[in-house]
Amino acid sequence: MFVDKLQFAVMMLSMEPRPRPDAVQEPRRARRARADLREAQGVTDKGAPDLDSFPLIAKGNKYEDFAVDQTMTHHWGRTLTRADNVAFSTATCAWLPLHLNVEYARSQGHPDMVINPMLVLCTTVGLSVEDLSESGGPFLGIDDCVFLRPVYPGDTITASSRVVEMRPSASKPGVGIVTWHTTACNQHGEPVIELVRTNLVAARGDGPSTSSARKDHA
Repeated sequence: MFVDKLQFAVMMLSMEPRPRPDAVQEPRRARRARADLREAQGVTDKGAPDLDSFPLIAKGNKYEDFAVDQTMTHHWGRTLTRADNVAFSTATCAWLPLHLNVEYARSQGHPDMVINPMLVLCTTVGLSVEDLSESGGPFLGIDDCVFLRPVYPGDTITASSRVVEMRPSASKPGVGIVTWHTTACNQHGEPVIELVRTNLVAARGDGPSTSSARKDHA
């Protein structure tokens, strides 16, 4: 009985269709095509990309792109949530109950916990980076920062900036100093924060150095 079953199994295996040569070659061709594509993309066998093979694309405005009184409205905006506020306040050890305790905030006359003002500041500066300082250049500071009204969870912040001053660097040719007045508003168009910030901004064909930035700021 066992021998009959063994013979039957051998017979069935012998009847299995054998793969055609082209069916065997197809996966090999596909693997080769993938390898060629990975090589063209600068990906090594270990899966790590060859970053030196990727072209660099310059972003952001240069010094020549700005003019005094020029106004820019920064796009998108940012809705600040309760989770944003709690995460930021906890990470920065800002344990003020106004930012973490809804009942305490209500006892002080607020409808909800108040978004940490430093988060509002960071968000406002972040919204302006693409237009003002994405091309690179040391940050030279913030002046005249005023928090105009509270921001609550669910409020959406948008920002705009105006160039108030610009001049070439006295210590490094090819670099300029630009100052902007930035205002952020909530979804009702009410200003929530305004500030003045200054950056070293590279002119076309040159880039600023940290040491020069310190001399200019001094």
